[in-house]
Amino acid sequence: MSSTRGEKLFYSINYVVLFVIGMSCLLPLVHILAMSLSDKHALMSGVVSLWPVNLDFSGYEALFKETPILRSLVNSVIITVVGTVLNISFTVLAAYPLSKRYFIGRKFYSFAIIFTMLFSAGLIPTYLLLKSLGLLNNYGALWLPGLVSVWNLMVLRSFFEALPEELEEASRIDGCSDWRLIIQIVLPLSIPVVAALSLFYGVSHWNAFMNVLIYINDASKLNLTVLVQQLIQNQTLMQEMANTQPEMAMKLTPEGMKAAGVIVMTLPMLIVYPFLQKYFVKGVMIGAVKG
Repeated sequence: MSSTRGEKLFYSINYVVLFVIGMSCLLPLVHILAMSLSDKHALMSGVVSLWPVNLDFSGYEALFKETPILRSLVNSVIITVVGTVLNISFTVLAAYPLSKRYFIGRKFYSFAIIFTMLFSAGLIPTYLLLKSLGLLNNYGALWLPGLVSVWNLMVLRSFFEALPEELEEASRIDGCSDWRLIIQIVLPLSIPVVAALSLFYGVSHWNAFMNVLIYINDASKLNLTVLVQQLIQNQTLMQEMANTQPEMAMKLTPEGMKAAGVIVMTLPMLIVYPFLQKYFVKGVMIGAVKG
């Protein structure tokens, strides 16, 4: 069936708008990448746009040699991987019983959980609570407060509600326990929505900034986001390099170092995202069919 003139016009406008939005997101990243790969003279003269001028890797060399970026990268990976696993595990464990009509107290618990979306304790009570639990300067302070996202919980609950009840009935007849039902039947059918929620949780943990500044005081435990922020705000690194390694400092500019740090921080998510992209739209749409 051929499209009408109105449909063609509608799709054309959509393509143009989406192209403009896509370019507005992509071009700044391309510009930062070009800055991180350009030499000092090109950066100081302001001729770098979307392509590197006089290719130079001094910014990355100094970043990996003169800063604890590898340690911060490992910390970010630990925070993201462990935090995402905990988030998905507890979200599944909360969403599955809430999706069952025979669960006693289902309405009460659903109301209590949704109520937390409207009101929160605030920063000071949360800080005092985590301090009393001995979680300051511990990654538990980053994982515990946001262990379950209510929005993601509701999406996953809606997906579980859409699964055929016959699957559970057949499993019960075969003597399947609740744990075996979740692990061997429910989760394999939930891969798209679980992958999408994992992406949401993972990006949130990878970009963690304010919570790390508030709850983590040990410099050896800081993540990559905080390190890059400190690199952007402070000029002490360039001053130290000027005293210890003047030859390398002569090749660098603060802008080049900052750009290299932003690229290193962004690159892991850009690598992971394509592997989860195929589940992204499908998982969100499936989880939002019923509510």
